[in-house]
Formats: sequence, structure tokens, C-alpha cells
Amino acid sequence: MASNSFFFLHVLVMFSLASMTLSDSLSPSFYDHICPQALPAIKRVVEDAVRKERRMGASLLRLHFHDCFVNGCDASILLDKTATIDSEKTAVPNNNSIRGFDVIDKIKSEVDKCCGRPIVSCADIVAVAARDSVVALGGPTWKVPLGRRDSITASRTAANNDIPTPFMDLPALINNFKKQGLDEKDLVALSGGHTLGFAQCFTFRNRIYNETNIDSTFARQRQANCPRSGGDSKLAPLDPTPALFDSKYFSNLVSKKGLLHSDQALFNGGQTDNLVKKYSTNLGSFSKDFVESMIKMGNIKPLTGNQGQIRVNCRKVN
Repeated sequence: MASNSFFFLHVLVMFSLASMTLSDSLSPSFYDHICPQALPAIKRVVEDAVRKERRMGASLLRLHFHDCFVNGCDASILLDKTATIDSEKTAVPNNNSIRGFDVIDKIKSEVDKCCGRPIVSCADIVAVAARDSVVALGGPTWKVPLGRRDSITASRTAANNDIPTPFMDLPALINNFKKQGLDEKDLVALSGGHTLGFAQCFTFRNRIYNETNIDSTFARQRQANCPRSGGDSKLAPLDPTPALFDSKYFSNLVSKKGLLHSDQALFNGGQTDNLVKKYSTNLGSFSKDFVESMIKMGNIKPLTGNQGQIRVNCRKVN
């Protein structure tokens, strides 16, 4: 009888594991029973990476954003080019600018070691790493819904078409986010991710030399490190405190010191002005809305259940 009981218990446990790993909806507790060590392992590696290079926090946040905007949050952005994979890494918004792949590789290695096998998807690793990066740089925390699976395809064309550009005006930005099921509040809150990180000279050159809705002193300061020609990859901070999650990004917009055209477009006489003004003086309100919009973005078309796969190597299909 005892052996029979053990057999049935074993079958029940295996069935429970199978049902948990093939869930059709995302849940913050997805890995609680199958690998409770997973999330602490991700946090350790992210904190170590951000300690070594503060800018990496912004890069990991951007990686999640650029992943989700191209056919959903499915880690397609991590796939290298092959005969059958049209890698998103070389798309215009990503080429020579998207970063953090080595950190994701390290997280994947550590997590698989902790869990004993590949249980945690690369898509979930990207989502959790984004949250842990925000926290490491002084921002709010949140429970990340989990259970995404990894894509077996990528699309450079979709990346070129769907990732918003730094040259967009407000109507184009609103339309771009709307296509992803995101509204104007999401647009402003998620753009607030630019409270962290840097941009390359070629993305803001036209703004600092040719646009009029810009503080003249700020423009001159940026021109000092971004010439009219050449120096395309020279960096400038997106706000005055690029390694601290705060509301200075929005204060800058109110003062006409947005670095990118798409940043200043949020405060330029349009329907998002009031929200920018509100966030500029209310970090708590911005943080709350940012968290809600990050969760909403993380829910864009995830692969769940039997869809996709759990990659062994985040850079290639199994």
C-alpha cells in the first residue's frame, strides 16, 4: 500500500509540475513551487551588473521594452542571426545600441544552475531583469507576472516598423503605443523610463541644432559633445540623473530640456502636457503609473502553455 501511495503522490506531483509549466496565463507566483530560487538568482546577477556599470540598468530596461514592442514579450530580441532567423539585433532601433545580452546570458546560466534544468524562459528573465534594474537604481518594485515562453522566430522588419523612434511627434507616438494596446498614460509613464540612461548623438543632433522648442543653454551644452557631423555614438544623459530613478526627466520636459524630439513631444502644447506636469512634481504618482504600465506592457502577446519553447541558450532556438 505504501509503495502505491508513493506512486500516486509522485504522479500527482509530476502532474502539478506539468500544469504549472504549461499555464495559459501569467502569474507572479509561476515559479514559486517549481524553482523558488529563480527570482533571487536573477536579482543577484542584475545587482552585480548594475554595481559594475550603472548604465546597464537602463540598458536592461530598454531590452524589455524593445522585446515587447515586436510581436510581444517573447525574447525574440535575443536571437542571433541564422539562415532562418532574421535577427532583430540589427534592426535600425537596435543596431549598435541595444545592450545587455551578456548579462542575460549570465542570468540564464545562473538560473538554470539553481533550478537544475532550463525551467525559466528567457522572456521571463528579460522581464524580471528590467524590474530588478529599476529597483537597483532607486525605483519602485512590483510583482512581475510570469510564465512567458520563448519565441522560435524573430522579425527585423517588425522591429523596424514597431519600435518607436526618437524622431516621432506626439500623434505618431500615440498611434505607435495604441497598436500595442497602450494608451496615452502608458506612453507618458513608460517614456519616463528615460529617467535612466543615455542616448547617442545621432538620435538628438537635429533637435539640438535645428529645433526651437529647446532651452538655448541646454542646446549649447549638448552641442559641446555632439558635433554637427561625426561623433554619432557620443553619449549624453537622458536626464540630469541618468543612474537614479526620479522625476527629473519630466522636470526637464517642462523646462524645454528634453534630449530627444520624442521626449519633448510629450510636453509641447499637446494632450499629454498635463500628465507630464503632474509627474514633474509628483514622483509617487509617476512611480505608481510606471509600475502599472510596465505590467501592462509585459502582458503584450506573451506565448504561454504549449506555445513557443523554453530556450536552453537565449541566443538561439533549441
